[in-house]
Amino acid sequence: MNFYQFAKSVVYGALAPIYRFDVRGHEHFPKEGGVLICSNHIHALDPPVVGILAPRPVHFMAKEELFNTPILKTLIPRLNAFPVKRGMSDREAMRKAIQLLKEGNVVGLFPEGTRSKDGQLKKGLAGAGFFALRGNAVVVPTAIVGPYKPFKRLKVVYGEPMDMTAFREQKASAEVVTEAIMAEIQKLIDKHK
Repeated sequence: MNFYQFAKSVVYGALAPIYRFDVRGHEHFPKEGGVLICSNHIHALDPPVVGILAPRPVHFMAKEELFNTPILKTLIPRLNAFPVKRGMSDREAMRKAIQLLKEGNVVGLFPEGTRSKDGQLKKGLAGAGFFALRGNAVVVPTAIVGPYKPFKRLKVVYGEPMDMTAFREQKASAEVVTEAIMAEIQKLIDKHK
């Protein structure tokens, strides 16, 4: 068991008794190849929840400041996270995400860019569409539904993979692709409220 799997087990063991996870759509998750998980963002625990419930290891971008903390700068990369400079276009982080997708890995992304304070899905940022188009991966729209309240059911729903081939052939913009991804996330939220 590697460190990622160990940490995943520990975090699951800590959170599962508090939040009754109801995971749906695992059958939609590709067993191999590049996958871009695009999820709504309602709570600070969303990244670890998505990471522990996904059937494959997930790579996330994490704000660069976290890598400046002595303990975290060693720990975070072992949890498959890589740094991103916030508030600007970070080409190095973008290249890293695209490389991971092209190599057949799973990258997790919250297209809204920040947590929704009212729980309503916000407009997605074009980065989601950019990674979907450039990463040669499928997109798995994902919805986190339910309150993060102790002993209440928290649903994590994986939608059917979105093939990006047609978007690439049509030379769709990143914004158009992001809108399509966000529409799928909204459908999942509405269906599983």
